[in-house]
Amino acid sequence: MKNYVQPGNTITLTAPYAVTSGEGLLVGSIFGVAAGTAASGEPVETALVGVFDLTKVGSQAWTVGAKVYWDDTNKRTTTVSTDNTAIGVAVEAVASGASDTIGRVRLNASF
Repeated sequence: MKNYVQPGNTITLTAPYAVTSGEGLLVGSIFGVAAGTAASGEPVETALVGVFDLTKVGSQAWTVGAKVYWDDTNKRTTTVSTDNTAIGVAVEAVASGASDTIGRVRLNASF
């Protein structure tokens, strides 16, 4: 195929804000996890598929299979859809304690 560019599991995006390796970022409708550290406006390799441990709202309990959204204002995941972007599903249950701030998410990579 002369028009083939790359597999698509990772792509290079321009960081919309400073990111550290392993943090989520949203560029338009594209959500991914930074594979490296980048300042705002710099290119960053971004993973679009896979299962990642991401920062979440501490006061939310998650069940396996729950839809997960990206809260770009607070730079964390949530199960609240209002004003947030769908990014995948929870693959592990998480308690709702204030210290339960990491959730395991399978990215949907549909955007």
